[in-house]
Amino acid sequence: MTETVRPVFHGFEQIPLREYAERAYLDYSMYVVLDRALPFLGDGLKPVQRRIIYAMSELGLNAAAKPKKSARTVGDVIGKFHPHGDSACYEAMVLMAQPFSYRYPLIDGQGNFGSTDDPKSFAAMRYTESRLTPIAEVLLGELGQGTVDWTANFDGTLDEPSWLPARLPHLLLNGTTGIAVGMATDVPPHNLGEVVSACVRLLDDPDASVADLCEHVRGPDYPTTAEIITPAADLRAIYETGAGSVRARATFLKEGTNIIVTALPYQVSPSKVIEQIAAQMRAKKLPWLEDIRDESDHANPVRIALIPRSSRVDVEQLMGHLFVTTDLERSYRVNLNVIGLDGRPQVKNLRMLLGEWLAFRADTVTRRLKHRLERVERRLHLLEGLLVAFLNLDEVIRIIRTEDEPRAALIARFALSEEQADYILDTRLKQLARLEEMKIRGEQDELDAERDRLIATLGSKAKLKKLIRDELLADARKFGDPRRSPLVAREAAQALGETELVASEPVTIVLSGKGWVRAAKGHDIDASSLSYREGDGLLATVKGRTTQQVAFLDSNGRSYSTLAHSLPSARGNGEPLTGRFSPAPGASFAAMASGSNDDRYVLASSHGYGFVTRFENLTGRNKAGKAMLSLSEGAKVLQPAAVGGVETDRIVAVTSAGHLLAFPVSELPELDRGKGNKIIEIPKARRGTERVVAVAVVPPGGTLLVKSGARAMSLSFKDLGDYVGARASRGGLLPRGWQKVDALHVE
Repeated sequence: MTETVRPVFHGFEQIPLREYAERAYLDYSMYVVLDRALPFLGDGLKPVQRRIIYAMSELGLNAAAKPKKSARTVGDVIGKFHPHGDSACYEAMVLMAQPFSYRYPLIDGQGNFGSTDDPKSFAAMRYTESRLTPIAEVLLGELGQGTVDWTANFDGTLDEPSWLPARLPHLLLNGTTGIAVGMATDVPPHNLGEVVSACVRLLDDPDASVADLCEHVRGPDYPTTAEIITPAADLRAIYETGAGSVRARATFLKEGTNIIVTALPYQVSPSKVIEQIAAQMRAKKLPWLEDIRDESDHANPVRIALIPRSSRVDVEQLMGHLFVTTDLERSYRVNLNVIGLDGRPQVKNLRMLLGEWLAFRADTVTRRLKHRLERVERRLHLLEGLLVAFLNLDEVIRIIRTEDEPRAALIARFALSEEQADYILDTRLKQLARLEEMKIRGEQDELDAERDRLIATLGSKAKLKKLIRDELLADARKFGDPRRSPLVAREAAQALGETELVASEPVTIVLSGKGWVRAAKGHDIDASSLSYREGDGLLATVKGRTTQQVAFLDSNGRSYSTLAHSLPSARGNGEPLTGRFSPAPGASFAAMASGSNDDRYVLASSHGYGFVTRFENLTGRNKAGKAMLSLSEGAKVLQPAAVGGVETDRIVAVTSAGHLLAFPVSELPELDRGKGNKIIEIPKARRGTERVVAVAVVPPGGTLLVKSGARAMSLSFKDLGDYVGARASRGGLLPRGWQKVDALHVE
């Protein structure tokens, strides 16, 4: 016979690590979701908030009581119900006391409970005092009336409510945020009157759609008076899906030339906004503003003064830019993810939220009425026994005096219940003697009428619904207030372009032979007198404005561009263009131009080919540049010439052999890029030695300066008639002594 081997238990369980980790993480996840991060739909509270409010009610800290030290409340909370860190508990308590954080604060705090600048700048709990606000009665008023389930606290020594019997949908009134494991919640606050109105609508019309309820709940209502600019259709979509985002924008007004910001979006710090604007001013990205001041005080919690440089500043444009680039406009995520009546988290739409809460409220009211009915019936039962005692007072006194077991004797003599007999025996003789039959019967009549009303209400869904409706409207009249966050339809704000934010000032851009660039203020700059690095010198200058772009052409005919105001000052040697752009190896910068997008320029090569193009074609954001002027082998890029009038101006080209040709600009085609057409004829036999030195564009009334060494010859627009010819012709020969031309300039 084989002996059966029994397993030996060693006091522990062996399971695979994977299974243990999975189980432990799942347990932790469920704890975070259900007991820490997400609110319960019924009372809209997380466990820590519920425990704080309940502990304060147990301490007698109602709205009419004298406040007590916050440390006392926190001590009770963490010692009796919430065994976690005191700082986290106190922070949750402070949040419920901040009028700028809660739409309807539940705690009345005395002392430093933080500010809008820094909500976490509150004083330590040993310094502050607190009590409940009147609206907390909405959560606690029915607590002792059999309306909630009770559960043991963490050590089993006390009972605590599983939820609070909220008379209003507190979840929507104050909203909540929380991050759990794999899910989060973001419920914005709402206006009490609007939410109650929607509840009444749903009570009266159970088939009401989300769109119907949105006629009442028009959108969130934050504690600040900043505008909600999200379109009504988008708000409706949020309430239909339970998710989306809401956009809030600061409000401002004009006082003289100054702009005064009077309200900031929810949870936006004034000091942070001021720092964001000041940072732009320091970076010279807000030339329209001269100064910014914080004029906030006790009477005006938010008052930020923006001082423009002049009265000509477009306020709407400036504020539009600030809305985009600072926290003066902020977006808030909405995710209506809450723990429903079934104990499970779910993202719910507005109708589901209100529908489930009304079911919760109906259950709460039913439990309250049943609890009251039980108490009324018990009191009637006791009064019935008391009336018997009063009518037979002498006999009752005799039994009590003479019987060894008066309780049993009373029950036997008058057919009383044990509870009635105990009540008679517990009543003082003095009180019993003073009782009057009329008083007892009067109380019986009142209680009988109340019992009938309770039974009728409990037996009729219509009467129960009416009771809920009346109580909702009564609380709305008592605690309701006007909407704070106005709903305003606004167009999307636009950030100003970099050029719009820069003051338009004249500058002269200087390019050296080795590709170093700088910008000098003004147009009367003698670039030749500036200092240059050793072995370097002046290559070209152009006049422009700080709001314009500057285009550079390299020796391969590629163009690059940058904003003029971003160039370094001419006080130094500037900076190399290779630090901004990435030309091909061996390429060097040969020419430049500056202007507006619609300005036109003549681009030409030393081989006598070119075309007219818009300045916009020269610009781009590519560091490697863009192909612009196609060059034949050995050709060089010439300095672009600005065109004033296509129909009136003349293009002038001069070769190294002294041949000068003038012809109308209209004869040269306008292209986006390419080699272009022939400008001036260079005989085939001379193409290796003769080249085009420069091109210029002369307007009517203008003067062309032909520079040869230190000398300059002036040719008026009329004088150029001697050199006018068809495009691509040879042109006329300059006088002896002027045939070696270095450059052309137009005045």
